[in-house]
Amino acid sequence: MSTLATLSLTPGPQAVPQALAWLESVADQQQWAPRTAFKLGLCLDEALTNIVMHSFCNADNAQDANIDLSVQAEGPLLALEIIDNGTAFDPTQMPSPELAGSLDEARVGGHGLRLMRHYLQDIQYQRANGKNRLRLMATSDPVAS
Repeated sequence: MSTLATLSLTPGPQAVPQALAWLESVADQQQWAPRTAFKLGLCLDEALTNIVMHSFCNADNAQDANIDLSVQAEGPLLALEIIDNGTAFDPTQMPSPELAGSLDEARVGGHGLRLMRHYLQDIQYQRANGKNRLRLMATSDPVAS
């Protein structure tokens, strides 16, 4: 796969908006179909929000906190990779919560993985050398003519 773009972030309140703006500029530059940009943006927002909110709560890893993003492509396959040095967490091992039987039973939140699994071809996780590596794999949608 060839790397299209990279970005390094410090976890904090501006990390997610900065990452989403970066991905939007990559989508514009690469002339992705709107659906491709939407699904990768949504999945990046879900994953990165959870990383920023939960992965750096421990004082041991907060000082040198870092998140690296990259987008790679090979033909129609796109990979959005998120590497962070926060607390280990493998989202691929988490089950999707059951859907509520009615609107009254529904609860807000907790459905990000369900959305990611819907829009992505694959979600891969690896922990190595004190870093989480999350790869979000998607197929690019055709651009409307």
